[in-house]
Order: sequence, then structure tokens, then C-alpha cells
Amino acid sequence: MKKIFVSFFYVGFLRPAPGTWGSVAGAIIAYFIYEYLGRETLFLASIALFLFSIKIIDAYEAQTKSHDASHIVIDEVAGVWLAIALGASGVLGAILGLVFFRIFDISKPSIIGKIDKNVKGGLGVMGDDMLAGVFAGICSALCSALFEHFGLNELLASPWV
Repeated sequence: MKKIFVSFFYVGFLRPAPGTWGSVAGAIIAYFIYEYLGRETLFLASIALFLFSIKIIDAYEAQTKSHDASHIVIDEVAGVWLAIALGASGVLGAILGLVFFRIFDISKPSIIGKIDKNVKGGLGVMGDDMLAGVFAGICSALCSALFEHFGLNELLASPWV
């Protein structure tokens, strides 16, 4: 049961790039949460998933004797949910959130990389992705503000607001 959860229903076993597959799957689910339950619910769901996942990942890693295996993608799901919840609205905002999230998650700049390297267990697995989600959401929102400033609002317009 833990394997199903941490791999986000086996999405983490898709190759190549399981983290990207997990992020895309998470973004699709985020669309429905955002659309039908709102931005606030998506934000709270990302925080709840983060907190709930730490203990499960701890137990899974103890059971499998591994740390942050590539098929563990629940962290990408929580991180991309946070990026989309904090970022620009609309479909373009969600795409920007997903793209920025993958950039930060893969490159692990600054404190994201420090958390990845220095924090062990479920908190380490989840922490770097949540921080990547925060930075991605901020970048998405900044892009939205730039689009608005330069009169490109129609790029962000969509039924998903």
C-alpha cells in the first residue's frame, strides 16, 4: 500500500523521467481540485499531502532500505500542487507553475539543494520539492504580473480562473 502511495499509483515507475511524469500527473489532478474546489483547497491539500507523506515515506524507506528512490513521486505531486496554488491563475499559469517547478526540482538551486542533501528521511524527500513549489509559484505569479504590465492579459485568460 505504501508503494502505491509513494509512487502516486505507480506513475513513479514510468520511464524515462519519473519525476516529470509524477509532476504532470499531479498537475492534472491539481486542475480538477482547483477547478471544482478552488485555489485555497489546492493549497491546503498540498500542505496536507506534505505532512501526511513524511511519515509514510519514513516507513517506506525503512522497509526498502533506500532513500529518495526515483519511483517516489508523491513529493513532486505535493510540490506542483503548491506551485499551481501559489502561482498565476488560468491554464497558462498552471503550465508555468509546472515548468518552473520542474526547473527548480531538477536544478535544485540554493537552499533547495541544501535541503535535498542535508535533510534525511521523509522530511528531506518532501522538503526540497515543497520549497521548489514555493519558488515556482512565485515565478509563475511574477510572469503573470509581467504579462499584465505589458498588456498580454489574454495569454492568461481561460475558463480556469
